[in-house]
Amino acid sequence: MEKIQLGLKENWKQFTLLVIINAFVGGMVGLERSILPQIAEVEFEIAAKTAILSFIIVFGIIKAISNYFAGAFANKIGRKNLLVLGWVFGLPVPFMLMFAPSWDWIVAANVLLGINQGLAWSSTVVMKIDLVGEKQRGFAMGLNEFAGYLAVAIVAFLTGYIAVEYGLRPYPFILGIGLAVLGLLGSIFLIKDTRKHVAAENSYSEIPLLQNIFWETTWKHPNLGSVTQAGLVNNLNDGMAWGIFPILLASKGFSLEAIGIVTAVYPAVWGFGQLFTGKMADIYNKKHLLFLGMFLQSIALGLFLFADSLTHYIILSASLGWGTAMVYPTFLATVAENTHPKDRANSVGVFRLWRDLGYAIGAILTGLIADALGLEASMMTIAFLTLASAMIIAIRMR
Repeated sequence: MEKIQLGLKENWKQFTLLVIINAFVGGMVGLERSILPQIAEVEFEIAAKTAILSFIIVFGIIKAISNYFAGAFANKIGRKNLLVLGWVFGLPVPFMLMFAPSWDWIVAANVLLGINQGLAWSSTVVMKIDLVGEKQRGFAMGLNEFAGYLAVAIVAFLTGYIAVEYGLRPYPFILGIGLAVLGLLGSIFLIKDTRKHVAAENSYSEIPLLQNIFWETTWKHPNLGSVTQAGLVNNLNDGMAWGIFPILLASKGFSLEAIGIVTAVYPAVWGFGQLFTGKMADIYNKKHLLFLGMFLQSIALGLFLFADSLTHYIILSASLGWGTAMVYPTFLATVAENTHPKDRANSVGVFRLWRDLGYAIGAILTGLIADALGLEASMMTIAFLTLASAMIIAIRMR
């Protein structure tokens, strides 16, 4: 009988495979990161910011709901099955983006992309937490998010570069076909389920079960509730960065290549930084890391309004990325630390439900404010909300 051991060293082969699979998941989002707003304006002649950001709104809502169901069903149908199912939904996405005859097709592609991200990313997160046990969760989440968001950055840069050389469509999206095929085949043939690792941890965990997983993770539990609101606000400002940054830079006369650099620096620092901040979450006070990360994001967003050169934008984009790197693996490590193994997948799903609703809320809010009052007003609003989130962590979290 196979002996189940928890730990990164003991499970390094499966852990490494899951890191690679999650890089493919992140790359699927990177396909859209730098060029979709330009496609909206150039190919489909959409001018209203709210309409342009509709793809992010749909993506955020669908991904959030998929996260919840991934958490709810992880124990019932298995983590691996959810991962494979996520890739089945992701397979048509690059083809739809390449050949979409109208903006409605782009929005429909983002419905499938949201399901892909919710099921596949949530599965890899929970499986890594299952494998490593309680001592290295921060580092595990740092590696997971590093792989995912570095892939976002690399693919965002590559699609921007390819778009400059060969046009907005179809060539930038050919990358997505390779990502989806490799992700699906790797998940089917290489990944093993981690339910036995959960059972092994159940035997000694002393963390009490949550009375109501949804409401305690959403707000009632002071630590889980603080993390959940911060996750929502973090993705709210990321939704703004995704949709508004390319429009803002284009309005200031920057080339598509320059826009690609700025939009890639942010997730690159975010992704690479988590190699360090994930480990920091295992060593230092998680509350302090979360407060400082959200505070740094608010400062960077506020200063974006005063930047006037490509260098300034790159520095601020990097600062925003580092602030996000400080909180992202710490969010997930804190959720895992405050939940029993039986509750963990469900609680992670609830956290990720609210966190990724931030994409939709951010896109709607910034789009409405940008159309009514201008880009600067929308960015200042998001900077203020991010600062308020940092204050909630400082006051409420234990």
